[in-house]
Amino acid sequence: MFMSVKQAAEIWGISDRRIRVLCSQGRIPGAYQEGRGWKIPIDAVKPSDGRYKSTESLLDMIDRKKKELDTKRPLTEGEVARLNEEFIVEYIYNSNAIEGNTLTLRETDMVLRGLTIDKKPLKDHLEAVGHKEAFGFVSELVKDNIQMSERIIKKIHYLVLADKKDDRGVYRRVPVRIMGAQNEPVQPYLIQPKIEQLMVDFAESTEHIVTKLARFHIEFESIHPFIDGNGRTGRLLVNLELMKAGFPPIDIKFTDRILYYNAFDEYHVKHNLFAMEKLFARYVNERLNMYLKML
Repeated sequence: MFMSVKQAAEIWGISDRRIRVLCSQGRIPGAYQEGRGWKIPIDAVKPSDGRYKSTESLLDMIDRKKKELDTKRPLTEGEVARLNEEFIVEYIYNSNAIEGNTLTLRETDMVLRGLTIDKKPLKDHLEAVGHKEAFGFVSELVKDNIQMSERIIKKIHYLVLADKKDDRGVYRRVPVRIMGAQNEPVQPYLIQPKIEQLMVDFAESTEHIVTKLARFHIEFESIHPFIDGNGRTGRLLVNLELMKAGFPPIDIKFTDRILYYNAFDEYHVKHNLFAMEKLFARYVNERLNMYLKML
């Protein structure tokens, strides 16, 4: 016999969101995921709360800081430019470096200013420039609150993949494997329906935006819809939805790439979303702190 998340929340006196977190962490023995919901044994015992907290969880803290940031809006063009000035260069450097780009942070800045770096591949230059154009496109989408769609995803990818003109903005047509990953991307004929379902699931989810995006990002990368550029496109989609929800964009650091890779494996092997959720939440919290301090 099993009960739903809502039933467990009522019995244990904690939120639906906390129940889902406990399930994804594997802290409720016998619980398993069915579709977008969880099945929990009727005789399951409420787990002890092992979180460090003074009065609030990290997600609650994020929501509180977001409300504080909202009181300072609307920001002037100068304030927005100042907040984004350093971020964009660091974001492009880190996101490209995770995928093997050899430009340093300083070299990335120079390339974005129109300079050419001697002895560095043309591909690396094009990736930096294309990524900046893609981030600019995402920023425009945020202003108009444009809903995510297949057309948007393909357009972002088209801008990202500046060095491979034949593969830009089109789903892959061949099977692929990701070296070292614990999952196998879907066959080409399944890409479109999987992406469509992923967007429906995201739109219908009532989870916290950080949790929703952690799940969306893993599932998007698992589908691996493009022959190349999936990681950069996926991270831009995360920032698109974060900014539409009123949060600052986040920058997953190259130095955190092992944590980032491990978070995918945690989900695919142990059905544990917590690792990616925690990584995203930490970055969102840090960015909110930075915004509030500067403002």
